[in-house]
Parts: sequence; structure tokens; C-alpha cells
Amino acid sequence: MSNNWPRPEPSLVTVWVLARRELHDALRSRWFALDTLAFVLLGLAVAFVSGSGTGEGLAGFGRTTAGLVNLVTLIVPLMALTAGAGSIAAERERGMLPYLLSQPVSRWEVLAGKWLGLSLALSTAILLGFGVCAMAVAWRGGTSQGASQLLLLAGLSVALAIGLLGVGMVISVVSRRTSVATGLAVFTWLLFAFATDLGLMASTLTWRLTIQSIFAACLVNPLQAFKLWALDAAGIPLDVLGPVGQYAVDHHAHSLAWLAAGSLAAWAIGPGVIAAIAFSRRAAA
Repeated sequence: MSNNWPRPEPSLVTVWVLARRELHDALRSRWFALDTLAFVLLGLAVAFVSGSGTGEGLAGFGRTTAGLVNLVTLIVPLMALTAGAGSIAAERERGMLPYLLSQPVSRWEVLAGKWLGLSLALSTAILLGFGVCAMAVAWRGGTSQGASQLLLLAGLSVALAIGLLGVGMVISVVSRRTSVATGLAVFTWLLFAFATDLGLMASTLTWRLTIQSIFAACLVNPLQAFKLWALDAAGIPLDVLGPVGQYAVDHHAHSLAWLAAGSLAAWAIGPGVIAAIAFSRRAAA
């Protein structure tokens, strides 16, 4: 379908209108309900397991925060990648993308609106999950000590989701079918969550990498960067991560948060730029 409308200047108002539409659709979708429910149930399970050693039903905020770090590292990236993967591919598969682009909107506005709307939807799902866990811990008489750590972890989890949403949108832009995009998103998640760790272990044994190289490789992986930042912010000794954690404490104790923040920011900005370039060059149908 050809576009007979004159191209307007990029408008933040248009971006917000498109973002509200995307947020509304996301909040009504099955993936939002299922992801939120799964995150809540798994979070409560972590709280129960963390408190099992104390003889109480639920752990306090501090123990719950420590237990949730690994859960967030696995669940939140999968949520972000699959949400982003369906953003453009679903519109293209339904035949709605040519119609949308025939309106007086630019491709930049469409992509930015979808990114903003999905960012808000993911943030809502994550904060709902943490909120329910916090209310359950408080209801069972958990001590308020460590509540600020749980709140900080929620914020870092949102940052991780936003950081990987752009990767999912790159996948969506280059995919013609939603099923293909979702499959690529899950494969990417497996690479981040498991394959990179195994590859790093194999590289360390083969090429005898220095601890500095291993630490740099961990910062390149957004999941590992998040874990380092989250554990450090929660006051959990980083030596639980082995030599890499000990190296981070000995040499980057005061700059670790900035290094991790820079890694997540690079993952948020870089794929977003790539998605915008690819989207501008790709046919709508």
C-alpha cells in the first residue's frame, strides 16, 4: 500500500499515542497475564524456599531479595526478548503494518511508540510481581529490614528488561512471521543465559584467559552484568560468584555499578539503533 500522506516531522505526541495503543494491547494480551502470573508464583516460591531454613513460612525482605536475583536473571530477559520479538513481526504477519505505515506517521515514530509501550508493559508486569511478593512477606510478618534492597532489585530488573527489549525488536524487524521471531528470541535467551557461560568456561580452559578477560566478558553479557550489579547493590558478598566476583570486589568495588550500568545502557541503545536502521530499510509487507 502506498503512502499518500506527507511525512510529518517526528512528533513526541504521536509516539505517545502509539505507545498508549501498544501498552493497551499488551495489558490485554495473554503473554502479559501469563508472564505476570508466572513471575508472581515463582517469586512467592522463592520466598518460601528462602525462608525454609528459618523455620518460618516466608523469608524476610533481605533473604527474598537474594533468592530473587537468579529468578530475575532467567525470567525477565525471556519476557523482554519475546515481547520485543512480537512487536513488528505480529503486525507484519496480520497485514496491519502496511496500513499503519500508510498513516501520517514515520517509521521512527512507530518503532519508538512500540518500544515505549512495551517498556511500560514490562515494567508493570515486573513491578506487579515484586509488589505481590513484598505484600506477602509483609503480611506474614517479615521484618522490614532489606525492603529497600527489594525495591532496588525491582528497579534493576526493569533496567534489564528495557536493555534486552531492543534485542527482541531487532529480531522482530528482520522476521516475517511471529513464530520465527519467537523462536529466535528463545534461542537468543538460551545464548545469554546458558551458552555464553559454557562458552566462557570452555574458552578459559582452552586459551587460559586471564581473570581480567573473564570479568570483561561477564560485563559484555547483560545478564551477568545485571547479576553483578544486583548482588553488589543488595549487599551480598560477590565471592559467591567465584574468582570473578572476588576480582570485582578487589579492583572495581567503587566502579562496579557504573560499569554494569554502562553495559545495560549499551544493550538498550545499540540494538535500538540497529532496529531503527533495519526497519527503515525493510519493506512493510
